[in-house]
Amino acid sequence: MSRVLVAMSGGVDSAVSAALLKQQGHEITGVTLKLWGGPQDQGCCSVSDVDDARRVAQQLDIDHFVFNYGEEFERHVVGPYVKAHAAGLTPNPCIECNRHIKFDALLSRARKLGFDLVATGHHARIVTTDNGLRLARGSDLAKDQSYVLYMLSEQDLSLLEFPVGQMKKTEVRELANELGLRSASKPDSQDVCFITASEGRGAFLSDRLDLHVGEVVDVNGNNLGSVDAVELVTIGQRKGLKLGGNVNRTYAVEVDVPARRVVAGSARELLSDTIELRDHIWVGQEQVGPIEVQTSAHGDPAPAFLDSDGSVHWTEARRKVAPGQAVVFYLDDVVVGGATAN
Repeated sequence: MSRVLVAMSGGVDSAVSAALLKQQGHEITGVTLKLWGGPQDQGCCSVSDVDDARRVAQQLDIDHFVFNYGEEFERHVVGPYVKAHAAGLTPNPCIECNRHIKFDALLSRARKLGFDLVATGHHARIVTTDNGLRLARGSDLAKDQSYVLYMLSEQDLSLLEFPVGQMKKTEVRELANELGLRSASKPDSQDVCFITASEGRGAFLSDRLDLHVGEVVDVNGNNLGSVDAVELVTIGQRKGLKLGGNVNRTYAVEVDVPARRVVAGSARELLSDTIELRDHIWVGQEQVGPIEVQTSAHGDPAPAFLDSDGSVHWTEARRKVAPGQAVVFYLDDVVVGGATAN
């Protein structure tokens, strides 16, 4: 059996993951990551989450530690999040946390400490294909988290376990109840951990960069109104656009932060046939041809064509993807790569 370090967020998925691995006879140690030292009232890894994880570890009779990655989190997640908004991009902080903290710093530390594997409570699967190990969608498609893990390499996957990836979320909670785990009924964490619900994204960013009023124009350049902070507007946004009664131009279809300008348009003007991409990551061979593409963590995959220049061409026009967002490629529920929208 293996020595496994289980990343325990305080939630039910990681608690059940630890329990399942212990039942299988592995030598289990729990660890909770302390990432954010500022105000926090939602998301994962808060003080209460650390307490919940520690108490579950006590219930399972396994050791539990807390690793502090506050400096790394600020450098790789919070800082880039702020810079992205200043540049008019829409960042994915959870993806960057997975990329740099959970599946880089933590994996490296686990190896140095002599652990064979790292396990998490993500709803995703690791499958063996003719081309080697690959990441695949979790069995519960409504909870699938493969989108935010697209950066994992085959080497990473060889060192990972996702014990609940084969389970429905209802099954996870049922098992947690059977085992009497204190996190059995704890709600899922879905928000950015360093943005408080009480103050929101605007207050957080206003403390870290200058926010500017922006004009709102239509696609022909005619003035429609204004926005309080152009840095906070993202493609597809409807709220916060002061349009003075121009109800037919209700979506942000372009955002130009340097010019302090937002172009508002109709639902039709929000559509696009193509996504231009940068920073491609491939798991194995680079893909060209028919593909399924997902453009948000909880979005539905859609058929598309991957061009030889790395751009995506939709089978049918779809809503524009905000620059900075991840675009992930699938073949038969298996992740074959991903990139960032330009």
